[in-house]
Amino acid sequence: EVQLAESGGGLVQPGGSLRLSCAASGFTFNDYAIGWFRQAPGKEREGVSCYSHSDATTTYTDSVKGRFTLSRDHAKNTVYLEMNSLKPEDTAVYYCAAALFRWCSEWNYNNIDYWGNGALVTVSL
Repeated sequence: EVQLAESGGGLVQPGGSLRLSCAASGFTFNDYAIGWFRQAPGKEREGVSCYSHSDATTTYTDSVKGRFTLSRDHAKNTVYLEMNSLKPEDTAVYYCAAALFRWCSEWNYNNIDYWGNGALVTVSL
């Protein structure tokens, strides 16, 4: 059974940092693009960051470039999202996601095969 389990969400002040973790079970990274989406209240779910093992590519949406970093530990089958210089507009539920046989250029909601349950990140004073 494929599972994605997120952890690490919480409340942080503007300018602060958080690290999200996503432990994958039931599959390995080799055949998947894996990464993160987020959904803010009243907004559509958007792709935040993606890693594709097949071409060793990591991508970020423009609004988080230079502040967020996706990393992975293949031995633990876990991906991380290090979030720095957080802003109130980063407040959202963050979802770990995986797409079979996809490149990061195809990282969109309709191509996702597996979703985690989500981790709430709140950036506020």
